[in-house]
Amino acid sequence: MGFLRRLIPYLAYSYITIVGLTTRLRWRGREHPEALRKAGRRFIYAFWHQRQVFFTWSHRGQPISILVSRSADGELIARTMELSRIRASRGSSSRGGAAGLMDMMQAMKDGFDVGFTPDGPKGPARQVKPGVIFLAQKLRVPIVPITNAVSRKLELRRAWDRFQVPLPFSRAVVRCGAPIVVGERDDASAKAEELRAALERITEEADREVRA
Repeated sequence: MGFLRRLIPYLAYSYITIVGLTTRLRWRGREHPEALRKAGRRFIYAFWHQRQVFFTWSHRGQPISILVSRSADGELIARTMELSRIRASRGSSSRGGAAGLMDMMQAMKDGFDVGFTPDGPKGPARQVKPGVIFLAQKLRVPIVPITNAVSRKLELRRAWDRFQVPLPFSRAVVRCGAPIVVGERDDASAKAEELRAALERITEEADREVRA
């Protein structure tokens, strides 16, 4: 069993490579992160846990550090990301949360943008937990909502978030929303709701586009 678990990241990496190479990808709202990068500003990507798989293709090799759970499943995800040349910050709201946030802060100082699933790792689905708002407020960096949608996918209906696994030969969209700024005196709950609404809006738009 140990050998099989060690093999999983390589199989996952190979599978998502096949998906990416056979998928027709369109970007929407890419100007938002590009404008921040041109201005020399770091930022936080926020995306729903359900949609994370396709980002290991669309953001392969980019200077991003993603918060990943310290669980056994998180270890497999982190190793798959490593093969995709994406950095992992280990921790979550339930295990090693403070360490994960500290690692993400250091990643930003080292020149990485960071990525966060504000409803992960265990939900509730599509509800923003306070960690991402705290990080944006602490580091004074904007949050860029981002999502993806694919025309062909498996949806794990028994998973808490109905987790999606993209299938090959799809049409895909990656969509970014306008940056959300969290000021020092802003109400965290109000900003969490603003982020939730933005993620829901761009996710609905992306889903509608791949269905068209």
